[in-house]
Amino acid sequence: MVTQQAAERRPTEAAPVVVEAVGITKSFGGVPVLKGVDLVLRRGEVTALAGENGAGKSTLIKIIAGQVRPDEGQVDIEGGLRPTSIRAAHAAGVAIVPQELAPVLDLTVYENVFLGRELRTAIGTLDRRRMRAEARRMLAEFDVDIDVTARMRTLSVALQQIVEIVKNTGSGAKVLLLDEPTSAISEREIDRLYAVVNRLRERGVSMIYTTHKMAEMRALADRVVVLRDGMVTRDDRMTEISDDEIVNAMIGRELGQLFPARSTPRTEPVLRVRDVQVRRGDPAVSLDVHPGEVVALAGLVGAGRTELLESLVGARPRAAGSVEVDGSPVRRGNVRAAIAAGMAIVPEDRKVGGLVLSQSVEDNLALPHLRAFSSASWLRRGRVRRSADEVMRTVGLRSAVKNPLVGHLSGGNQQKVVLGKWLAGEVKVLLLDEPTRGVDVGARGELYRVIADLARDGLAVLMASSDMTEVLGLAHRVLVVREFGVVGELGTAEIQAPDAQDRIFRLASGLNARSDS
Repeated sequence: MVTQQAAERRPTEAAPVVVEAVGITKSFGGVPVLKGVDLVLRRGEVTALAGENGAGKSTLIKIIAGQVRPDEGQVDIEGGLRPTSIRAAHAAGVAIVPQELAPVLDLTVYENVFLGRELRTAIGTLDRRRMRAEARRMLAEFDVDIDVTARMRTLSVALQQIVEIVKNTGSGAKVLLLDEPTSAISEREIDRLYAVVNRLRERGVSMIYTTHKMAEMRALADRVVVLRDGMVTRDDRMTEISDDEIVNAMIGRELGQLFPARSTPRTEPVLRVRDVQVRRGDPAVSLDVHPGEVVALAGLVGAGRTELLESLVGARPRAAGSVEVDGSPVRRGNVRAAIAAGMAIVPEDRKVGGLVLSQSVEDNLALPHLRAFSSASWLRRGRVRRSADEVMRTVGLRSAVKNPLVGHLSGGNQQKVVLGKWLAGEVKVLLLDEPTRGVDVGARGELYRVIADLARDGLAVLMASSDMTEVLGLAHRVLVVREFGVVGELGTAEIQAPDAQDRIFRLASGLNARSDS
């Protein structure tokens, strides 16, 4: 996290202007995406660019990076150079690290760092020794210890991202555009990215940092620019704007309106979990979830929430314990049996475990129910289409294209597909693992409505979430998980108490246990 000393070193309005965008307008196919956007970036300043999916964030940074030309307006770099092409942007010192990285996976780290600007010997051959040494030096400046001879495919996404940042800033970038840099990396790897961003700030690099996460804005940004419907609705220093004001500027309504009213749970539980151990020696977990109830699993990273959900649905072996749905036991370690019993899971990583990005919405919705949609081994397309239309209405999935490829959808709409594909069958218990990760605030509100409606219709929902606002705003009960066991429970009245978040944190971190000993 950013220290107070770092915050005090942040630039003031007197810092020199590096980028000035004036009157940027852009339409695609006659649909306006940006409508007269003005933006100023100052030296050594991190600007958070916030807004819902479709607000125009990616288009704006692509225009600054020279990848897209505006219909009207202009971008000036240090008062002169204009990024009219990718080459011109590079020459002006502008670099972009896109959300979807594209490293050359079969090349080494140092070969990726010097890709397109290789160092050569006096006789014109590649000077691999000097490139390796220079790559080590560049990485060491950011306290990153990576074997520069390793293939890029052996690195985590977070390290690939840092290599991409080092590659761009090492070539003299004055402006770095980071598009959703933490959307595909784990919580434990975020601190390393934060350290790199802060080091670049100290070196005077101007940065745009697009993110949906309020905590990231607070941790890194000097100012925030909010886009809504292609227009700037706020441009403020972070110290002068509240989280609620940012959200209101993004979606046009208050944060408190995101969460629908809670339903009334029924008396008899539909999900009964008794003495479940994910691994031998772990604490035994017992819990009930009633129809119409949302139960949240809260805890710190590594507490075991994901593992518990996966063990309940059979995607991960469990060492001991029983799971029942509507009084019928669910066979251990058998996903097919869990689905047949009426269980469904929305995984933490939708792109890896929840979707086939190269297939259409209808194909993804049909996958868990192929037998129901087939006749004599033939897929009944008409039946799939009718079911998909109904499910899309239920989850509020909207697309300008009929039955688009899932990979072309926004994060929020992709998550709706992951959720909706189970609704084509009979579901009694819905397990949600980080249901709004990588989803903008407006789409979150729509997902919360869907979840609340499903609970109101009688589903039992068990949800693991790291978003405390989400936990407190959506759940009827909160179970706090630490070291693979449930260490505390808060009911509806306790969730709504002013000290709820503090109580959850103390239970999750073990502070209560230490203070009582």
